[in-house]
Amino acid sequence: MELKFTFKTEKIIITVLVLIAQLYFSQSRDTIKEHVIVPVSLQKKNFKEIIPAQTLSGEDLERLNSQSVADALRYFAGIQIKDYGGIGGLKTINIRSMGSQHVGVFYDGIQLGNAQNGVVDLGRFSLDDLEEISLYNGQKSEIFQPAKDFGSSGSIYLQPKIPSFKNGRKTNLVVRLKNSSIDLFNPSFRLEQKITDKIAASFSSEFIQTDGIYKFRYKRYYPDGQLANDTIAKRHDSDLKSKRFEASLNGNVKDGSWSVRGYGFLSDRGIPAAIVNGRFGGRGQRLEDESYFVQASLRKKLFPKFETQLKAKFAYDYTHFVDTIATEAEFPVNNTYIQRELYISSSNMYSINSNWDVSASVDFQYNNLDADLENFSYPTRYTSLVAFATTYQWNRFKFLGSVLGTFIHEDVEKNSKSPDKTEWTPSAFLAYQPFSSKDFTIRAFYKRIFRMPTFNDLYYTMIGNVDLKPEFTNQYNVGFTYEKSYNNCIFKGYYIKVDGYFNKVEDKIIAAPTGNLFRWTMLNLGSVEILGTDIQAQAKLAFGKVVLRPQINYTYQRARDFSDRDDSFFGDQIPYTPWHSGNFTMKADYKAWGFNYSFIYVGKRYDGQQNNIQYNYIQPWYTHDLSIQKQINVANHQFKASLEVNNIFNQYYDVVLNYPMPGRNFKLIVSFTL
Repeated sequence: MELKFTFKTEKIIITVLVLIAQLYFSQSRDTIKEHVIVPVSLQKKNFKEIIPAQTLSGEDLERLNSQSVADALRYFAGIQIKDYGGIGGLKTINIRSMGSQHVGVFYDGIQLGNAQNGVVDLGRFSLDDLEEISLYNGQKSEIFQPAKDFGSSGSIYLQPKIPSFKNGRKTNLVVRLKNSSIDLFNPSFRLEQKITDKIAASFSSEFIQTDGIYKFRYKRYYPDGQLANDTIAKRHDSDLKSKRFEASLNGNVKDGSWSVRGYGFLSDRGIPAAIVNGRFGGRGQRLEDESYFVQASLRKKLFPKFETQLKAKFAYDYTHFVDTIATEAEFPVNNTYIQRELYISSSNMYSINSNWDVSASVDFQYNNLDADLENFSYPTRYTSLVAFATTYQWNRFKFLGSVLGTFIHEDVEKNSKSPDKTEWTPSAFLAYQPFSSKDFTIRAFYKRIFRMPTFNDLYYTMIGNVDLKPEFTNQYNVGFTYEKSYNNCIFKGYYIKVDGYFNKVEDKIIAAPTGNLFRWTMLNLGSVEILGTDIQAQAKLAFGKVVLRPQINYTYQRARDFSDRDDSFFGDQIPYTPWHSGNFTMKADYKAWGFNYSFIYVGKRYDGQQNNIQYNYIQPWYTHDLSIQKQINVANHQFKASLEVNNIFNQYYDVVLNYPMPGRNFKLIVSFTL
């Protein structure tokens, strides 16, 4: 299959000229000056974010019983994780019940894309190379960012580690090995090299292999809700073999920094099948993935009041799904998909005075999808984005406002194409500190944004609908934070964050039958209203050399379907959204020892696009996890060992119905830093 570039000439010429001019002008002002390699933020502000993020960073990431980014995100409030079982199963996130396609996932400041179905598999991203994970509701509380960053209902930022050298070192090497009772073999390493006083490089690689076999409990119910069958079985179709490699260059220029990053991920996995009708897997479904991208960024202060930022990315994704031995289909599925993406961005910020900033950002993105489906459309999408934003501080009052313009044009090689779309969407964020102590902050925000129908929604053979409209969300949020520190010898301080919110999803895209159960179509029929509360609280206590850090998160959500009054489930809770969920963690430190306990709870839910009746009821689930770490320093080298016990009480549960999760399992992690 051949990629055909049909860019509109005027867009390309204008965009390229702007970027080249900015790059040339910024480089011409550079002078040689030695300073630290680690890039620093150039936007110095004397106040915190208007809408604070939920973050996990540093040691906290290492100590959580998590294999992937999706596992770590379970410890945030207001989210739902869909996990289709085992290490290799698909893992997606949903923020405040608005849908996985409304979540923007950013890696090193540039969004990860999937124009085919709009979903990013968070299971493929390791925690070993990450410095921080941040979750934002609405958007980041800053204006110096690409237009893309304004374009999601909620955002996850994955920040890779930046090379840092201490005590005159020029080389850092970390070797790590993970092994678990689910036959996991997971070696990895990370190498950092100081090239000059202003440039550093890093290279990391990881290999994962597991047969994915674990025990689970299978329960089958009669339509009246009575238990029909209760069996202990083994999952046999969740094997995984994957390789990840990543390389980066990071450097500083005068009043700025730059980076170049390359990433590759290859996997061959079994697709966990639904456990239904006494069938326990082994259906022959397999998925092969190849994902590559190269991205670069440059950030520089050109004048005392003017900063600019350039970003670019090219991505290539190959997917091969095969179901070669299934007996229920006359023609088993064997499909290949290839996605290509090109992205460039220019962001600029001007400081009118110390309290007032304005910004303008322009992005351009090209997406193309090839597939070996019959009568496939071979779509190409051109997306241009323009964002204008301002932030202002007056005494204890802070304000951020933005407007995003999105312009989309598509071409197809066959069939009809989706009409051009132009949308303008605003947002406003407010924060106020009523007391001079600044311990207490009240905040609120409103944001209207949309998600464009995916290529699958528009062009999937016999299902797509090219006349689909974008799916809009309106978000309203009111909340407060309160934090207090003490010099008391035991109680060091605490932090409380409470948010109440109302979200409404309009023109929700749903699949509907057309009279033939084998032919469905995508329609704008859905409407969902979400009313919820997120509560987070954490504290710090010290008993001599023992430091305790308890934290609790709680979420209440009432997410109801108001799509069609004639439906029997009108006003019911939408599938897989629990009314109550939360987690509790306790971290303890004593000298070189670390201890972590976590408890995760997800309340009752219902499955399927059906009524909230007993037959569709999914039981609550919870897990208890423990880990203990020991760190030993020998001649400026660090050795660390960690033992994890996951699902201590061996509870059998499903995150997604009929996709059982592992029971009790153990993991040993050892790492050595040279």
